[in-house]
Amino acid sequence: MIDRYVKYFGCAAILLAVIALVGCGQEEPASPATSEPTAAVQPSPEAMEATAAPTTTEATAMDNQGVSRLQTVRDRGTLICSSNNSLAGFGFLDSGGNTVGFDIDLCRAVAAAVLGNPDAVEFRPTTAAERGPAIQSGEVDIMSRNTTWTSSRDAAWGNFAQTMFFDGQGFMIPKSLGVTSMMELRDAKICVQQGTTTELNIQDFDNQNAMNFDILTFPDNVSSNEAYISGQCDSLTTDRSGLVSTRAGFDNPDDHTILPGTISEEPLGPVVPHGDDQWYDVVKTVMAILIYAEAYGVTSDSVPAAATGNTKVDRLMGLEGSFGQEALGLSNTVAQDVIRGVGNYGEIYDRHLIPLGLERDGSRNALWANAPCADCPRGGQIYAAPLR
Repeated sequence: MIDRYVKYFGCAAILLAVIALVGCGQEEPASPATSEPTAAVQPSPEAMEATAAPTTTEATAMDNQGVSRLQTVRDRGTLICSSNNSLAGFGFLDSGGNTVGFDIDLCRAVAAAVLGNPDAVEFRPTTAAERGPAIQSGEVDIMSRNTTWTSSRDAAWGNFAQTMFFDGQGFMIPKSLGVTSMMELRDAKICVQQGTTTELNIQDFDNQNAMNFDILTFPDNVSSNEAYISGQCDSLTTDRSGLVSTRAGFDNPDDHTILPGTISEEPLGPVVPHGDDQWYDVVKTVMAILIYAEAYGVTSDSVPAAATGNTKVDRLMGLEGSFGQEALGLSNTVAQDVIRGVGNYGEIYDRHLIPLGLERDGSRNALWANAPCADCPRGGQIYAAPLR
């Protein structure tokens, strides 16, 4: 009997998990209930692997462990950009099926900086609801998709690199409604896209002013626009730039009025995943290059190849001194690649947003000053950290 228990506990120390299954050290014959083959009760390798599989975020982190996103992008040879493809001026498909727009050129500027080619971008259209998961998981390198910078998104989604367009939420109505102020919309039906700051803002505005809105939500801007144009609601609300873009696509744009005023602050700009400070700094620097190139009067057609004698221009273009390019893993002449590839901030704005009627003069999206900056500031809020 003693030998039996010595034998039993010795085996238990080695194979504790299977004692109950195979009767290690037992002298009595196993009953039919315990005589099934061991393999029939053990988890398969596939099941064990599935149980241990990391979440998407964990998998991304492990895949990139020890490898910077900058190096990952260069090894891949393309920049993956989360974008819109249905908002004229900002991100949409042109008649040739090309993804174009203000936000699109911001991604192309980053590709020009890190890959030397503004066309080395894979655009991934994402809905408002898909934006957060796309950037949280790290499946995209950058998101440039008319996305508002908020404190909760900064904490939970990723790092907002730079405000590149200042906006605010407004209302559009059919001109036939005869409304001239947003405060006259009491009891109105309002179309809004769900999963956006727009939806939250309209609820706050409704509660604060007892507007008694009937708020109708839709999964994307296409469906909310269609609901508005079909008469399902009295007003469409979103960022004013979005209203301008939407109205421009209507068959009879003059039949619709964008009411004066805004109910929110909507700073828009590119976002990068959390966890890589170098990549965050690279994208911020590229946005600053676009802004300072306009400030210093450097356009896609006037990129200098030799020192100009203007210290700020020469430093920006990598012709004299440095503003930290090497520390970021960028070439000394990175600004030349960016401006030749997409132009400066003003060129991008003029190319995509001026045709919509989004004038810069007198707006918050005007440059903060003209260079040299002897009498700054001068009106606008487009500004970046000094490149030096």
